[in-house]
Amino acid sequence: MNSFGRIFKVNIFGESHGESVGVNIDGVPAGLPLSAEDFLVDIERRKGGTQKGTTPRQESDLPIFKSGVFNNVTTGAPLTILFENNNTRSGDYQKQRDVPRPGHADFVASKKFGGHEDYRGGGHFSGRLTVCLVAVGVIAKKILKGIEVKSTILEIGGEADLEKGLQKAIDAKDSIGGIVECRVNGLPIGLGEPFFDSAESLLAHAAFAIPAVRGVEFGTGFAAARMFGVQHNDAIDDLTGKTVTNHAGGIVGGITNNNELVYRIAIKPTSSTPKEQFTLNWTTGEKETFSVKGRHDLCIALRVPVVMEAITAMVLVDLMMLEQHIGRRL
Repeated sequence: MNSFGRIFKVNIFGESHGESVGVNIDGVPAGLPLSAEDFLVDIERRKGGTQKGTTPRQESDLPIFKSGVFNNVTTGAPLTILFENNNTRSGDYQKQRDVPRPGHADFVASKKFGGHEDYRGGGHFSGRLTVCLVAVGVIAKKILKGIEVKSTILEIGGEADLEKGLQKAIDAKDSIGGIVECRVNGLPIGLGEPFFDSAESLLAHAAFAIPAVRGVEFGTGFAAARMFGVQHNDAIDDLTGKTVTNHAGGIVGGITNNNELVYRIAIKPTSSTPKEQFTLNWTTGEKETFSVKGRHDLCIALRVPVVMEAITAMVLVDLMMLEQHIGRRL
């Protein structure tokens, strides 16, 4: 439900406008140096309000350690971290309670939970909870010593010029989507299993936990459907498994092959858009025109790279622990 992983096991909790959001991580090795300062760079990368096209909502997002850390070193016990919600405007959501946002979880959440869900700011469905994933990524990347995990935005609104793509949304007074890519270097050969626990399966599973992800592709991805076999096949160049090309994106048969891991995710436009649109008023049963008020991202993709790095590192740490590349004590 709200957990992921088998040895490096992650559970996130909280709602967008609740008292706090947080994460509990079981399986963190003992002896890992860890302090609040370690989180500041990645937390800042995720924040809104610091760049054009993101929500003006600002939270300090200083991690509060509740368990698993003593004298700035992990103890080996489950690690619990909280992030307080202090800058909320819940009234923005009370006004629109009767009109679920198209493209958002408002309607299905109400049906699934019988109207008892916390709807403010999207509740547990909110991108606010990605701060918890970023925290996991900070820890996972520290564990993955010598392995580089890096994500970048490839395009916004179909434009490689990100400013141009963002301007399209500003001019249209609407939200817009984008594509984010992650590359990993330094992975050992042999991570992942055939079929259900393939490296791609687990990465894709975790990637879809990021709100707004609508597609995942590895290596050449969907372009492979238009290629011949001799074009797509990656010739093995040496005994380490290095290949001449990397159409597979570093994974073959569900198993990492000692080449660069490359995959991309498609991010949809933000559901909450100031543009007028139609929805169903579930109190009156009538369709009506409405516009979403409040503070929202124009382009969620701008805040996704650090989150993509986080879920990637999370998956890779768990896979490496399963292969016993990492122990319970550093």
